[in-house]
Amino acid sequence: MAGFINYVKESFGELKNNVTWPTWAEAQSLTILVAAFSIIFSLAIWGVDTVFSKVIELYFQLING
Repeated sequence: MAGFINYVKESFGELKNNVTWPTWAEAQSLTILVAAFSIIFSLAIWGVDTVFSKVIELYFQLING
């Protein structure tokens, strides 16, 4: 158990002293960037899914006559 407690203490020390945290403005702009790319990527996946579903639907219509 002492090993775990030591690990947690060292982890907090690492985060406090050695990690370079972004400024509030950087964090906001990066959050907006991630949100925008997430929306764009989800729309792209939705578009590809729609096209593939229409192609598969057309394929089965042609097979079944």
